[in-house]
Amino acid sequence: MTNSPGTESSATASAPSDGGEDRLAKAVRAAEQALIEFEIAVETFRVEVENFSRLHHQRLGPMYARLDELDALIAEAVAAHSGDRADIERAWEARALVMPMPGVEELFGGMLGSDGVRPAEDANPPRRVRPGKEAQRLYRELARKAHPDLAQDDAEKERRSAFIARVNEAYAYADEDALRALSAEWDAGPEPEEAPASQAEVLYARLEWLAERKEKLAALAAELDQSAIGQMMRLAPDDPDALLNEIAEQLLTQVSQREARLAELVRRPSRRKESAVSAPSPSPDEEPQAGTESGDDGSGSD
Repeated sequence: MTNSPGTESSATASAPSDGGEDRLAKAVRAAEQALIEFEIAVETFRVEVENFSRLHHQRLGPMYARLDELDALIAEAVAAHSGDRADIERAWEARALVMPMPGVEELFGGMLGSDGVRPAEDANPPRRVRPGKEAQRLYRELARKAHPDLAQDDAEKERRSAFIARVNEAYAYADEDALRALSAEWDAGPEPEEAPASQAEVLYARLEWLAERKEKLAALAAELDQSAIGQMMRLAPDDPDALLNEIAEQLLTQVSQREARLAELVRRPSRRKESAVSAPSPSPDEEPQAGTESGDDGSGSD
C-alpha cells in the first residue's frame, strides 16, 4: 500500500513527458511542411528570375549593344562636323564604351553577346520566363513528396537530393514530359519510411535547424527581390514575358531613332567645309591690287 502512491506519481509524471514529446514532434512536422512550402515558393521565384535574366540577355542584349554602337557613331559624326575639342572627347568616351561591333544582322542572329563575346551555347534554352501551370503542379507535387528535408538519415537525404536536382532542372526548362517521367519514377520507388520516435533533444535540434534554414531562404528571397532583374519583374508580376516584349519594342524604336539621326549627320556637310565655301581665300589678282593702290598713293604724291 505504501508503494502505491509512488507508483501512481511516477506514472503521472511520465504522462506529461510523453504528451509533450508528441506535441513537439507535431510541431517539427508542421515546421517541416511549412519550410517545404516556403522553399517551393523561393525556388519558383528563383527560376523565374533566372529565366527572365537569361531571356533578357538573349533577346535584348544585341539591341543594347546596337544602341551603344550607334551612340558612338553619332558622337563621332558630331565631332567630325564641329571639330570642337569637347565633341571629340565625347566621341572618344563613347567609343571606349563599346568594342568593335559587327553588323546588326549578325548581332540579332546571336553571333555575339552584348559584351562582344560569343555567348555560351545553351542546348535547351527556356521557352518562357514562367513555366506553365501543369509544370508548376507537377513540380510542387514532386517537391512535396521527395524533398530532402523529409529524409531521416544521410543515405535517404542524398538520394532525395539527387532526385530533386533532376526535378529542378526539368522545371527550369518547363519540361512537362520529364516531370511526368520523374513522378512515375518516384512512385515506383520505395515508399518514404515513417519518421521514427525521436527524443526531445533531437526534436529541439531539428526545430533549430528548420528555423536557420528558413532564415537563409528568406535572405535568398530578399536578395532575388532586390536584384535589378527582380525589381524589373515587379513592373509586370502577372506576365513578365509581355514585359520583355514591351522593352524590346521600346529598344527597337530607340534604334530606329538613332539610325535616323546618324543618317542625317552623315548627309549634312561639316561646318569646316561650309566655311571654306562661304569665305574663300583672296584671289591672286586681288593681292596685287592692294599693292597697286599703295603704289598709286605713292605715285600721286609724286
